[in-house]
Amino acid sequence: MRESDDSVFVDVEKIPLGGKEHLIRTGRGPVSVIVYGEQDKPALITYPDIALNYVSCFQGLFFCPEASSLLLHNFCVYHISPPGHELGAAAICHDNPVFSVDDLADQILEILNYFGLGTVMCMGALAGAYILTLFAMKYRERVLGLILISPFSGHPSWSEWFGNKVMSHLLHYYGMCNMLKDYLLKRYFSKEVRGDAHVPESDIAQACRRLLNERKSTNVLRYLQAINRRHDLTKRLKKLSCRTLVFVGDHSPFYEEALHMTSKIDKRYCALVEVQACGSMVTEEQPYAMVVPMENFLKAYGLYRPSLFSSSPRSPLSPSCSYPELLYPEKMGLKLKPIRTKLTSK
Repeated sequence: MRESDDSVFVDVEKIPLGGKEHLIRTGRGPVSVIVYGEQDKPALITYPDIALNYVSCFQGLFFCPEASSLLLHNFCVYHISPPGHELGAAAICHDNPVFSVDDLADQILEILNYFGLGTVMCMGALAGAYILTLFAMKYRERVLGLILISPFSGHPSWSEWFGNKVMSHLLHYYGMCNMLKDYLLKRYFSKEVRGDAHVPESDIAQACRRLLNERKSTNVLRYLQAINRRHDLTKRLKKLSCRTLVFVGDHSPFYEEALHMTSKIDKRYCALVEVQACGSMVTEEQPYAMVVPMENFLKAYGLYRPSLFSSSPRSPLSPSCSYPELLYPEKMGLKLKPIRTKLTSK
């Protein structure tokens, strides 16, 4: 099968998932959290997009050797699944109240309190990026920084609203059918990864399609409805005081929304990385493109420390790196905007 040149393909049916799962009963229902690493380290929480969980949304990034040496060396990672999106989840009872985006953000606070966490670094993709941005606005004292992948902050555009309505109809009447999966793959990936009539679907898209089979349609519908009813955060972005690193693929359907959102955040605290020839899921399509910007971003916190693992000859964190293009993102097709490592005094 064809693979995207910059993608990391992981056969999710064969990987040892590891980590420890905690099922936390919040005031808005149970939430699954997978914990990786030593809990005395700084905390990194992740939140995925609609119909995804940490396996299908972030595994490509964490299976990238350079990214894992950077993130797992410095953080204990808490992968939060939206309600009913964890592996093996049962369908949520129809009698349970439909949750809102505020409910999802408030659940995160309960999770942090459960683990006794203070301030955390946050990483979210698409809808997950919105939830974590909302969380950072509501509970700013609990957020150290944001790493957002193809985020949006406003009300759904007309095209997104219409597409979400179509997906809601398919979920309600037909469940996780092939047409719905096609809609979702367009949301996640570039055309190069999805394939077409002349080019076969890539391994990464096929793996995602298989994982979507495991989702319960009623659970996905609840998350989709919450996101489709989201409120506009744009006017409040200027008050977002934590550092923010934004990645967006230039083939993402949310490309314009991500640029608009970034333009509204105080430029002293925000950096934008545009990844060329990539869809929304930079974590899966081009995870290597995220390594150097994340390294620079985390150095501002004093969180990055060289680890033994980073001495790998492939690692861009090693002086003996044999892949110089990883040290120069423009050679990977990236358009970078400066990442500030020091705050500008007012």
